Amino acid sequence: MILLDPSARPLIAHRGASDQFPENTLLAFKQGLAQGADGLELDVRATADGVPVVIHDATLDRTTDGHGAVSHFTLQELARVDAGRGERIPTFDQVLEQFPDTPLIVELKEAGVGPAVADALRHQNAIHRVLTGSFYGAALKPFGPPFHRAASRGETAWFWGGARLGWGARGAYAAFTVPEYHGRLHVVDEAFVRAATRRGKPVHVWTVNSVRDGERLRVMGVAGIITDCPETFTRAQAS
Repeated sequence: MILLDPSARPLIAHRGASDQFPENTLLAFKQGLAQGADGLELDVRATADGVPVVIHDATLDRTTDGHGAVSHFTLQELARVDAGRGERIPTFDQVLEQFPDTPLIVELKEAGVGPAVADALRHQNAIHRVLTGSFYGAALKPFGPPFHRAASRGETAWFWGGARLGWGARGAYAAFTVPEYHGRLHVVDEAFVRAATRRGKPVHVWTVNSVRDGERLRVMGVAGIITDCPETFTRAQAS
């Protein structure tokens, strides 16, 4: 799978083509792939009735015409919410069905949604093409082999520290999905990327919207560029 290959250089649409279309919607995902993305990044939370749905924030307020916590609404209630341009908040199953051959980075925004996501991947025969990730180690507990998961925030911090000392912790994770900077801390530097690549763990960096930054990260050895604007990168490659 392209997301697990340290030598691959995938372009990944962050919440779809989210600079032009409502983020984390089927429309944004379709457009991201149409613009040349090799894969999609998306966020998952659970409804009040335990259904995994694709939305970043804990509340509806920023990205929809609804108000309140996602976890307070059933799937049926969320189906009436407009996520922009008439789009609805998709279920995770809908995304798997609509894009059956697409590599996905799935960010679990809360620990409780993990088992339902794992069940969906099994049911949809999608384990082989999905890289799960989360800040929270507890959210990733359901994703041992044969699932593929990225390092948690704690595991990433431990590996970053080890890279400074010339060693890197070995872990059950298959990749890193990280920002270049966390506050003032430079996470993705040459030492980090070199140590990860040496252990066969590709580094995917979010959110990169400058072609110049993308080129600099590629030279460093970064595998995946996760961007809001895949069209910007594909146009630059074509020119």
